[in-house]
Amino acid sequence: MLLHVWFWIALGVLVLVGIRRVFLGYPAAHVGAKALAARELATVRTAARVIFPEGGAIPASGDSARVAQHSDRFVHAQNPSNQLLMHLLFFAIEHGTILFPPPGRSRFRRFSDLREDQQLAYLESWRQSERPERRLVFTSLRAIVTMGYFADPNVLRALNLSPREIESPVIQADLLWPAVGQHPQDIRFGPEDVATGERAGPLLPGSPVHPEYR
Repeated sequence: MLLHVWFWIALGVLVLVGIRRVFLGYPAAHVGAKALAARELATVRTAARVIFPEGGAIPASGDSARVAQHSDRFVHAQNPSNQLLMHLLFFAIEHGTILFPPPGRSRFRRFSDLREDQQLAYLESWRQSERPERRLVFTSLRAIVTMGYFADPNVLRALNLSPREIESPVIQADLLWPAVGQHPQDIRFGPEDVATGERAGPLLPGSPVHPEYR
């Protein structure tokens, strides 16, 4: 009877510890999050900070590039089966420390709770693992983080890839074809609108950024 009682006490403690590890202690999710919970946003934010640290070749860090917000929108746009795989991906990274602990006896700490040097060593262990499934998990995480990083306007500006303001003169073809998504009756140009004279020169790296780009 006593062993039976201790069994249920131990089981209850394990359940409470599991709930604390998986669900509690995370910063609140950003306002408007659609697909990722606070715990998943913390995982992505930490991975982005490790993969794109402050002071790198590009001034923007994974934090300032708002990778977590982009990842939330990206996951939200997927079909349910892909969303499930991404949720499992973030869970595996966050709690994989139980099976693959980083240096420093941190088996019982979540990925997002590790020290920065441990976080880097932990992701490196996934990247360089002899097990292909672990390398695949890391590659998938890095792809999601990288897409978010290079979607940030400040990163594109640093790489001179932000969209430029383009002067688009009316040419003969504009009299024949409507804009994308419109109908032939929507053509609003006539012969008098066709541009004459010199053509605009090529775009240069210092050309003005499109005014609607943020």
